[in-house]
Amino acid sequence: MSAVAKRYALALFQLAKENNQLDQYENELREVKKALADNDNFKNLLKLPKLPSEKKKEILKEVFSKTSTYVLNTLMLLCDAHREEEMEAVAASFIELVNEERGIAEAVVYSIRPLTASESEAISSAFAKKVGKTSLNIENVIDSNILGGVKVRIGNRIFDGSLQGKLNRLKRDLIS
Repeated sequence: MSAVAKRYALALFQLAKENNQLDQYENELREVKKALADNDNFKNLLKLPKLPSEKKKEILKEVFSKTSTYVLNTLMLLCDAHREEEMEAVAASFIELVNEERGIAEAVVYSIRPLTASESEAISSAFAKKVGKTSLNIENVIDSNILGGVKVRIGNRIFDGSLQGKLNRLKRDLIS
């Protein structure tokens, strides 16, 4: 993450705390991040050098019309500074700051089927302790290649309790 993205995110984070709007800004920035991550055409449109900043700002106002003033203004500032490519990183950095404040870590859990609420809670409480956090914000990804069990990725750490992972470890042990 760039220093620029961190600076913008920190400024917005401080405003959110001052205004007791942390949850709202976090939800809005998750939507911004998702919109940019899921739509390459939208992201590429904002990066076009020939498209004037005013037109880009109009597009942003239209797409993110339901966001709060400060979040929208942050996107406008990035546009004015010709840093449209930093928008997704600013959102990610803001979410990281909120998680750090709350003692939460982002986790991706790969499973053969969707996790139930109780399974997600059990995984959260078991793995949060392993990474020194109070809980996990879990994104569940369905992966039929793991055959069974779960694989948990928290930051750059992977906990592989999948059947496929166990078979691969057994294969390595037998070969060596």
